[in-house]
Amino acid sequence: MPHFITYFLLFSTLAISCSCFNTKNLNISQSDPDWSPAGATVYGDRNGAGSTGGACGYTNSVAQPPFSSFVSAGGSSLFKSGKGCGACYEVKCTENAACSGNPVTVVITDECPGSDCGSQPVHFDMSDTAFVALAIPGNADQLRTAGVLNVLYRRVECNYPGVPLSFGVRSGSSPYYFETLIEYVSGSGALSAVELKQASASPDSWLSMQQSWGAVWKLEDRSGLTAPFSLKLIDESGNTLVADNVIPANWQPGTTYQSAVTPFA
Repeated sequence: MPHFITYFLLFSTLAISCSCFNTKNLNISQSDPDWSPAGATVYGDRNGAGSTGGACGYTNSVAQPPFSSFVSAGGSSLFKSGKGCGACYEVKCTENAACSGNPVTVVITDECPGSDCGSQPVHFDMSDTAFVALAIPGNADQLRTAGVLNVLYRRVECNYPGVPLSFGVRSGSSPYYFETLIEYVSGSGALSAVELKQASASPDSWLSMQQSWGAVWKLEDRSGLTAPFSLKLIDESGNTLVADNVIPANWQPGTTYQSAVTPFA
């Protein structure tokens, strides 16, 4: 067989083999567009709830159902100066050998300030309970000592079946100054605005409350406020829900009042 034919056949065989190899290597699965990268660390006591309350004001409820210690402090892009309090996220890790790859749902209940939250734009400083739930069973300590984990996250709706929306009237509240901690907001979880309507007010007579701090909202009126109060909650998308007359006429500071109002859709 002439040499040029031999060389031609050899070259053709190599080219076909090379083409098949490249095609196989380029067949890389695309990441789920719903998930975005973030950093994650762990804080607080071993098997604990991070902090008791933190910058959102939820106090000891972070360790109790429905939060059940599956909570996280958020960097500035998650905490949002308190407007991110109550938002729910799924977080998962896959890069560390100890990662299970299974998502864990956490609620933002605290702030992770400044440089404490690493260099990534989005950072979760998770309770130990939530953080080790990212691990393959038996590998929790490997994650605890890993430093900053590269994770994926996505926003999800909060779901608290059977748990009513709660309004804790803060100490120091009076007929002239009303302050309430709002907890267990299903659906969006986080609020952008809250409004109050007094007893016997016209249907459109809503007064804008101010964010005091975290998930605490306040209203000051020197002429006095007349209960019962209805409260309108507005989420980040502009959706609203109204808890009619949730604060009774004989309300007392330090008392929590509940509403079975339908959550945000």
